[in-house]
Amino acid sequence: MMSTPGPVDGNDTHHGHLNETAVDSKDILTGGFLHARRDTVRLPDGRPSTREYIIHPGAVMIVAQLEGGRLVLERQYRHPMRAVMIEFPAGKLDPGEASWACAQRELLEETGYSARQWARAGVLHPVISYSTEFIDIWFARDLTLGERKLDDGEFLDVFTATSSELLAWCRNGEVTDAKTLTGVLWLQNVLSGAWALDWQSCVS
Repeated sequence: MMSTPGPVDGNDTHHGHLNETAVDSKDILTGGFLHARRDTVRLPDGRPSTREYIIHPGAVMIVAQLEGGRLVLERQYRHPMRAVMIEFPAGKLDPGEASWACAQRELLEETGYSARQWARAGVLHPVISYSTEFIDIWFARDLTLGERKLDDGEFLDVFTATSSELLAWCRNGEVTDAKTLTGVLWLQNVLSGAWALDWQSCVS
């Protein structure tokens, strides 16, 4: 549908003095989900250093709006945080999967909703200090509720809230998930008319 913009080009003549040059790279861990690497780099002043980071396949997040403006949200236990988190629906890309196809699949699997209208808002990089992960931000509307198809071992509750309720939870610290906070930033600006979306129909 739309191209995915990346970060500022590291070879841009205005920023090249900040570049680090990789001179060696080794695998630390290859797991079922994540892949960790350790690079030896040459710093801008010529000294060597190391960088450890996670290679991630990328993901999508969906800001799904029901008629009347209520938002589709999830509560899910996140083991690293040892807590149940409030989040927008999201999920990682399968190998070779297009972002839009992933967004449609994840919304249906996790919430049971299908959407007839979609708009790609942008991209976020949630942990730039130690991961290659990117998350494409999608908006969805004109929803139809069907049957969820959760992955084996996946447990989550689906609920709805108004934008005002969600904003209050962000303000008081009940919502701390980075992707959801970014989604709320987009939502605020879309609802105010400051940022426009290019809506497109989903043809089954």
